Amino acid sequence: MKLIEQYHIGDKGYHPFLIRDGWQVAQLNYMPEQEIGNIKKLDIHHLTDEVFILLKGKAVLITAKIEGDEIEYDVELMQPNITYNIPVETWHNIAMDVDCEVIIVEKSNTHEGDFDFFDLSIEKRMEMKELVENAFNPGN
Repeated sequence: MKLIEQYHIGDKGYHPFLIRDGWQVAQLNYMPEQEIGNIKKLDIHHLTDEVFILLKGKAVLITAKIEGDEIEYDVELMQPNITYNIPVETWHNIAMDVDCEVIIVEKSNTHEGDFDFFDLSIEKRMEMKELVENAFNPGN
């Protein structure tokens, strides 16, 4: 009798793999869109917090407070074995290095519609990129 389920997600991108009543677990594996030079927008969830746990590689969580044309960023270099929570109604994204893998826990079916996007200007993308690169390489 086997009651323990196992999951292994090897493909690039975002993969909700365990969806239950009220919650889901997904794995986000490196994809080119998540490299810092390729991030062009932030997203927000209106109905759920979003939990991130670094499995391997390097990643920087990005959050932002947006008021009119002003954006105030906060970035955090993720560490393994630490649970990070992005509260509901928080603009965010994640910058990932090649081979990075992250577990995400959130309200079920969030990927089907509980999101909006904020497109970043070139100036704001460059500002975010500098902050993220400094987080990836502290002391440089």
